[in-house]
Amino acid sequence: MDRLDALRMLLQQDPKNRLVRYGLAMELANQGNREGAVEEFRGLIDADPDYAYAYFHCAQMLEKLERVDEARETYRQGIDAAGRAGDSHALAELQEALDRLG
Repeated sequence: MDRLDALRMLLQQDPKNRLVRYGLAMELANQGNREGAVEEFRGLIDADPDYAYAYFHCAQMLEKLERVDEARETYRQGIDAAGRAGDSHALAELQEALDRLG
């Protein structure tokens, strides 16, 4: 069983485990499956709307897919999430990425 299969199996056992879903999304991204990564990051965002780094990584994948408008909106949503969570570090990183994107 490869890493991807193991993560999927763990997620089936515990669909609310945000660390497993994050790991799955990152593994998909590392393997070049950007669409799959976006889908998993969005699932993570749905499960935990205040997890700011999910927005950050999702938006990065959207940028790589040249879906710039979606990336901008995802960065904006992440900024809101970071504000709700009181995560100033994530907020700064998200704002910097949004500013860079224009």
